[in-house]
Amino acid sequence: MTTTLFTSINSLVTNDESLEKGILGELANAAFIEESGQIVWVGSSSASPSADREVSLAGKSVIPGFVDSHAHLVFAGDRALEFESRMAGSQYGSGGIMTTVKATRAATDVELDQNIATRAVELYRGGITTFETKSGYGLDVENELRSLRLAVEHTEDVTFLGGHVVPEEYLGRTDAYVDLVKGEMLEACAPYARWIDVFCDEGAFDYDQSKAILQAGIAAGLLPRIHANQLTQGRGVELAVELGCASADHCTHLSSKDIDLLAGSSTVATLLPGAEFSTRSIYPDARRFFDAGVTVALATDCNPGSSFTSSMAFCIAVAVREMHFTPEQAIWSATLGGAKALQREDVGAIAVGKSADFVVLDAPSFRHIPYRPGVDLVEETFISGTSIYRSNK
Repeated sequence: MTTTLFTSINSLVTNDESLEKGILGELANAAFIEESGQIVWVGSSSASPSADREVSLAGKSVIPGFVDSHAHLVFAGDRALEFESRMAGSQYGSGGIMTTVKATRAATDVELDQNIATRAVELYRGGITTFETKSGYGLDVENELRSLRLAVEHTEDVTFLGGHVVPEEYLGRTDAYVDLVKGEMLEACAPYARWIDVFCDEGAFDYDQSKAILQAGIAAGLLPRIHANQLTQGRGVELAVELGCASADHCTHLSSKDIDLLAGSSTVATLLPGAEFSTRSIYPDARRFFDAGVTVALATDCNPGSSFTSSMAFCIAVAVREMHFTPEQAIWSATLGGAKALQREDVGAIAVGKSADFVVLDAPSFRHIPYRPGVDLVEETFISGTSIYRSNK
């Protein structure tokens, strides 16, 4: 097997806490070796063993590939007018989702598949090497099923989100729609999904309805995650911890009790700065989470309504500026934190045995990501040791 030595790295983020160099395990003047798509050695450039091939990174920096643990990429149309209205003062609510549902139902498989592929390329260009995506814009058996069939061709982390909102044809009959989601719809969709999700919030599903949907998914062999406490301080986080959800996502409106529950559990709190930015909502204070010992992930929430960004770098910059993350915490949360939210042991770090998913930055360190907001610093993105994107600049 061919070995490749990547050397002369000014700053290497390993996310290996055993190195006792902070939460990022940052190494200076570093190198690592890739073989058969995996990391097989990490250390100092001056102590590098020989390899079949050598690539000098000439003083640039390297970070693990970003892990985007929350995205909605299966959709058609856009909601630019809705965004414009919010910027003029209207308030965000869950009802706008139906605009996307109508467009998605009307789209062809080819159109939906191309939309996923286009967004995926954007993710790769921005340094995201692992991503999750959900259904949730079909909201009937036929369209939820085809959404998942298309999504699974692009990522292994596919989530069934039939419980996004109640579609118009079921207005006033929420319980009947819940029965559909946890019955016929789940039966059809489960073979194509790894995860089940539900929007537990005002205007979507309450605690009991959300619990019924998640429990049905768990019984069908799916792993649970949840949209929790985005619009109101409801019981979403409570339910996440109760059912052992891998992650509780949004977490915008949390009580001290919610923070304590998360801190005492294995549930990751996934914060989504793009959503607060795009809806002009309050930002959760990450210091509350980190001070309590909560495991935190950052994700893009890429979707056409409330966070139409595929840029993890942008989300990191907003998280540092508005959510009070330190740069180190933001990078960790967007890499290893995202891996933990997806219960993935193979990604999120540059360490022996991990997949060789990494990003070369045209910058001396990761700190330049929040320091230079809006500047494209990604020079090259690798997945399993293979370059899938290289900047032309």
